[in-house]
Amino acid sequence: MINENQKYFIRMHVLIDAIVIAASYILAWFFYVRLGVFHSNPERGVLPPATYLLALTYVIPCYLILYYAFNLYTSKRFQGRRLEIANIVKANTVGFLVWLAGLYMVHQIHFSRGMLSIFYVTNMILEVCVRAAIRGILSNMWKRGRNQKQILMVGYSRAAEEYIDRIIANPEWGYVVRGILDDHVQAGTLYRGVKVLGRINNLMVILPENKLDEIAITLGLNEYFRLEEIVAMCEKSGVHTQFVPDYHNIIPTKPYTEDLQGLPVINIRYVPLSNTFNAMVKRIVDIFGSIVAIILFSPVMLFAVIGIKLTSPGPLIYRQTRVGLHNKPFEMYKFRSMEVQPEEKEKKAWTVKDDPRVTGFGKFMRHTSIDELPQLFNILKGDMSLVGPRPERPFFVEKFREEIPRYMVKHQVRPGLTGWAQVNGYRGDTSIRKRIDCDLYYIENWTLGLDFKILFLTFFKGFINKNAY
Repeated sequence: MINENQKYFIRMHVLIDAIVIAASYILAWFFYVRLGVFHSNPERGVLPPATYLLALTYVIPCYLILYYAFNLYTSKRFQGRRLEIANIVKANTVGFLVWLAGLYMVHQIHFSRGMLSIFYVTNMILEVCVRAAIRGILSNMWKRGRNQKQILMVGYSRAAEEYIDRIIANPEWGYVVRGILDDHVQAGTLYRGVKVLGRINNLMVILPENKLDEIAITLGLNEYFRLEEIVAMCEKSGVHTQFVPDYHNIIPTKPYTEDLQGLPVINIRYVPLSNTFNAMVKRIVDIFGSIVAIILFSPVMLFAVIGIKLTSPGPLIYRQTRVGLHNKPFEMYKFRSMEVQPEEKEKKAWTVKDDPRVTGFGKFMRHTSIDELPQLFNILKGDMSLVGPRPERPFFVEKFREEIPRYMVKHQVRPGLTGWAQVNGYRGDTSIRKRIDCDLYYIENWTLGLDFKILFLTFFKGFINKNAY
């Protein structure tokens, strides 16, 4: 029943979208071309109305195809509002650009570009409003118990409990768990109102009744040998089956699969910067950004050079071995902020509050992050990036890799001058575990927009470091 309802709903949704597209187009034509509300040039829009209406016969199917391509007809049970709005903007932007390119290619100079711009904005606004209304109606309907998906779970495990927790916390998804089948937990056992109904072999009796919309396989790790048997039973019944693995503490939230000549391979962690194009774009931004920053901060660096020379003997630049991309060591540059000391003594110790090794001017540089500015040359060389996890010394890398789970994942990307952890306050003498959590979030969710956001926040949060000693 749910599947049939979903088919009718998608068809209805396509029809509604077609009406919205047509209404947006006609409104844009009426106000811009017909009434001239948004312009006063009589030479614009001189084409007859029939030409504009004929174009609509191409616009509607093309935009509906774009909506399908941008996943705007997937189930609203799980797709978030922000993602849906983003997809609406992307689809309309692509449609608008393709339309402009098409007019240019056919040398059509009289078709009103202003009208297209009004249509572009109007259509996005109406689509967002209409879809918000549809989402509200569906959520209200699901909360009232109508058109809900009936789910049976196979296997009692940690994954099963977390699956139930999320369904109960989100009634707007419209899911109802009818029960659990398990061979090792006694029938009648309850978890948050969901009962263990019996053994897994009861599937042979339950499935032919055809009263379920989905089967969720939530076996414990020690029962995966039965997976093939259970999937075969579910496939014979035609019931949609999903697999909820019981190793979410091993595999993160964004694994991805690859097809190795018919053999599915699960990649444990999705790293956007492993994509050549993404890495190339980030590197271009790093080169351009480091050159601009070197020019902008050259007066500050000159001030630092004079301050170091006047306050303590020793070299201006301090070179320290850090671990970078793919665990390769590199020499990181900093303005010297401490008294010169033996390398063996320095490399195994962090600075502490009121550390006697830090010079007076060095303390000021550390507090304002001026000592980090020479790393702009590391970025230009390719050892570092403007944004990324902060690099650590080899001694501490070896120490933390044994103490902190997933610590070494940070070395799958170039280390950065600033990062997500730093703008969230995890600098200097702060929790390493929380810092790594921030680094992992950055690595798995990288976008160029996130980099720009971090750089922007660095100007307000990142330079003054209250935890720097």
